[in-house]
Amino acid sequence: MLREIDPARQVPGEGKRRWFTSANIDLFVWVNEGGLPTGFQLCYDKQLREYALTWTEEFGFSHMAVDGGESRPGRYKGAPILVANGTIDLSRVMDEFRLEATNLPDDVARIVEAKMELLQATLGQEES
Repeated sequence: MLREIDPARQVPGEGKRRWFTSANIDLFVWVNEGGLPTGFQLCYDKQLREYALTWTEEFGFSHMAVDGGESRPGRYKGAPILVANGTIDLSRVMDEFRLEATNLPDDVARIVEAKMELLQATLGQEES
C-alpha cells in the first residue's frame, strides 16, 4: 500500500511536492497553494525496469524509462535520469495503482485515476 513520506524533499521553483511510496510504486504529487493537485509522477515497476508516467497541467503527459545510473561498470552509481520510452501497458499500470492506492487521500487518488482514464481513452486502450 502507498504511504506518505512527510516531509517530502522540495525542489525550489516547483509547486509543493507530496511523496507516496510502496515496494512497487512511487507517486509524487505537486499541489498548488490551496493544496489541490496540479500534476503527478507515477513511478512503477521499481523492482524491475522502472518507468515514470508524468502528468502536469502545463505540459500534459509523458512516459519515460528510469535509468537508475547503475550501468557503469567500475564506477560509482550515477544519479537516476529519465530517458525516452513511449510504450506503456496502461491497463496493467492502472490495476496496480488501484491495488496500491487504497490509503491515498481521496483527492490524490481521484486525480491520478481520472488522468490515467483520460490517457487510456486518448490511446484507445481497453481496460482489463
